[in-house]
Amino acid sequence: MSLIQAFRGLRPAAGQAGAIAAPPYDVLSSDEARLRAADKPWSFLHISKPEIDLPREVDPYAPAVYAKASENLAKMLAAGVLLRDDAPCYYAYRLTMPGKRGDHVQTGLVAAANVADYDSNRIRKHEFTRPDKEDDRVRQIEALNAQTGPVLLAYPASATADALIDAIAQGTPAADVTADDGIRHQIWVLQDAAKIAAITQTFDAMTALYIADGHHRSAAASRVAAARHQQGRQSSADSFLSVIFPHHQMKILDYNRVVKDLHGLDESALVTRLAAAFTVEDSTQRVRPARPGEFGMYLAGRWRKLAIKPELIPDDPVESLDVSLLSNHLLGPLLGIADLRRDKRIDFVGGIRGLGELEKRVDSGEMAVAFALHPTRMDQLMAVADSNNVMPPKSTWFEPKLADGLVSHVLD
Repeated sequence: MSLIQAFRGLRPAAGQAGAIAAPPYDVLSSDEARLRAADKPWSFLHISKPEIDLPREVDPYAPAVYAKASENLAKMLAAGVLLRDDAPCYYAYRLTMPGKRGDHVQTGLVAAANVADYDSNRIRKHEFTRPDKEDDRVRQIEALNAQTGPVLLAYPASATADALIDAIAQGTPAADVTADDGIRHQIWVLQDAAKIAAITQTFDAMTALYIADGHHRSAAASRVAAARHQQGRQSSADSFLSVIFPHHQMKILDYNRVVKDLHGLDESALVTRLAAAFTVEDSTQRVRPARPGEFGMYLAGRWRKLAIKPELIPDDPVESLDVSLLSNHLLGPLLGIADLRRDKRIDFVGGIRGLGELEKRVDSGEMAVAFALHPTRMDQLMAVADSNNVMPPKSTWFEPKLADGLVSHVLD
């Protein structure tokens, strides 16, 4: 089986994309999803967050929730608001995110990626997964007999692949939706067999693809495929729904940290002890790190710029990351944060919320100190994956996010 293949996508009928498209299942709480889906009977949240259609006291991981997802999908199919393509297709997916300095645009390919290549690490990972989150996605896939949450992948620079995908994204799109957050989502359909073959061959020549976001979804897909093989069932479960963008188009935002207390230190003592590993400069304005190795620290109503001493940056793809440098030289030794996954004294703030959110968390008294980081780069992520290592928790925040519901993968 090739690294990727075309598939018969399940997608909104003409004119229905705006009513169906929804934020990814894992960026909204159940209460937020209830509000978003109110008076929107065809919102894909009724499938991706089906607990919103059950009493609030129902556990979101109860069997009834997955059964409700299946019921809601059946209703949408019966109503004809979702239709499946007659033949295997590729789909171009363009995301446009407005910005103060101009729009950010990235155009990728919706495809079915090979589970065997995920298992062999040709589709490379950079995060650990949690069994409970994998279990949730396995149950969802089995209940729907479909993969509805796409895995965000990146491919290494390829002018040929870029041109083939851009050639799909021409003319009137099959879906064109601008979401509440201002992000525009456009889908084009490729049915031409010769062009499909050219894309498949181009990607099959690549050494690797890289998971950017969706480790639990891809791990769940692998588990479903393995279970079906054990049952003697050969199906399209051997591939998983993905959207693959060129790595140079992808946008990673900063993933910042806030800490509840100073671990017994006062402001003066903390600043003094920082000098062992950082140069420290006072700032009269917000500090947004301009380059790797720089950090902004907001403490007691003041911003300071920290710069790690160059001799402390190791030649290692994981330990040289800014998130690692901050943990190894500040959060751990000075603030006692040894386990980013479990320590309740630390929280994480996606860069989409801005530096003002860091100030708010500290000024309110909820947190004692905040740290602004420079965004992790795609080449750093790929280097970690190539070395068969994993990144520290909360290392990357990808924007813009993919929508659920625009293309789904039915498991025949």
